[in-house]
Amino acid sequence: MSGYRENRYFLKTRNTICNIIDFFYPPFSRMMPVTTFRYLAIGGSNFVLDILIYFISYNFILQKQEVMVSPGIVISSHIFALIISFCICIPYGFLMSKFVVFQSSNLKGRIQLFRYLVIVGVNSALTYALLKLLVEVLHIFPTVSRIIIAVIVAALSFFVNQRFSFGTSDNEQKTRPSA
Repeated sequence: MSGYRENRYFLKTRNTICNIIDFFYPPFSRMMPVTTFRYLAIGGSNFVLDILIYFISYNFILQKQEVMVSPGIVISSHIFALIISFCICIPYGFLMSKFVVFQSSNLKGRIQLFRYLVIVGVNSALTYALLKLLVEVLHIFPTVSRIIIAVIVAALSFFVNQRFSFGTSDNEQKTRPSA
């Protein structure tokens, strides 16, 4: 995968995504750098994908029923739906962050992935704990709880990913990266 950045299909796909996002950027250009806007756009799409997969998994695939993964081990449907959505949204989030949002990062891909997965681990633990609290203790509907938690975790993730996972600085962010 070392020559992917020269692959014309990769470049065309990345440039198309960037051009679509950047089309909506001008009204926001005075409020935030393009990297932040792209992060919000990609994060928003990941958020919608996550909630959609969670909702479909919880209500239609699992039909709100507990899942027995092995004798004696049962996982509640709202937690198993979370696992399903994570399995799809984590790779999507990493790839979009790496190739669309934080293009200027000079860190190696395996370092970025490791750091991203560390953050995902922390976010997953936080999400799990908050989901248990909101659904099982406070009795808030699972999908509503998931939306509340996703907003909180996304805000925290931006700052951590910007500084830690993808190693961009404020100076790199102020200039508009070429798509």
